[in-house]
Amino acid sequence: MTTTYDDQSKNRTRFTTRGGNGFDLRAAFVDLRTGIALWPLWVRLGWNDILQRYRRSMLGPFWLTASMAIMVIALGILYAELFNTPIHDFLPYLCVGLLVWNLISSFLIEGGTLFSGAESYIKQIRLPYSVYVLRSSWSKFVIFAHNFVIYFGVLLYFQIWPGAVALLAIPGIFIVLLNGAAVTLLIGMISARFRDVPQLISSLVQIVFFVTPIMWKPELLRTRSYIAEYNPFYHLVEIVRAPLLGGMPSQQTYWAVLLLTCTNLIVVSAFFSRFRARISYWV
Repeated sequence: MTTTYDDQSKNRTRFTTRGGNGFDLRAAFVDLRTGIALWPLWVRLGWNDILQRYRRSMLGPFWLTASMAIMVIALGILYAELFNTPIHDFLPYLCVGLLVWNLISSFLIEGGTLFSGAESYIKQIRLPYSVYVLRSSWSKFVIFAHNFVIYFGVLLYFQIWPGAVALLAIPGIFIVLLNGAAVTLLIGMISARFRDVPQLISSLVQIVFFVTPIMWKPELLRTRSYIAEYNPFYHLVEIVRAPLLGGMPSQQTYWAVLLLTCTNLIVVSAFFSRFRARISYWV
């Protein structure tokens, strides 16, 4: 089955979807390449998703920012008292941790509806499946950027300046987005086939949140620090949080994130090349 796309220069690129039971890495790569080339489409679709969610709202997506700010302040004051930690030290730590965690958890929780939620598009318009992944990732990044205003507010209030090391958070955020997009694609494919998966993931995400150093610091574990050291979500958060707080992520964190990213890309590439042609039937 052959699908034809128009690019901005009105040239026509042929994109082939093959059936069969084997791995088709070439078709998967073409899907991704074509999807990236259609960036005006998924940028517009992602932005439209945000506008539709907050249509006729006075603050729009800044409602998320307001609710996030309230949660950061309330939990920061409470847990700083419970852990007997100076609030000027704990609240920035909590703020950045929650910002990054919300970005990561949104990929996990909303990944289940990646393809099933776009059923009308998939059945009526022939587009690369990567367009839906990029659309979802873009909208999540925009929401993260809105919430990031809280971080600057915390810096100003506590008069904190992380220094030039904060620039390391930029590649860190890119790595988080890359892993999030990969996991979203994997969850989206599995959930299109097995509709109970999103409920299972939502339950697991809640558990992972409490065992990941977001509202508490790894130092509190004392002799059981392995709970954080072997937690991949902790390293994903830390690769962004440490630079934004003026510190360098540890070498262990970089190696853990590198291993996690390579594993995600290999697994997702295998699944996508194997089951890509079946997505339209599953939804």
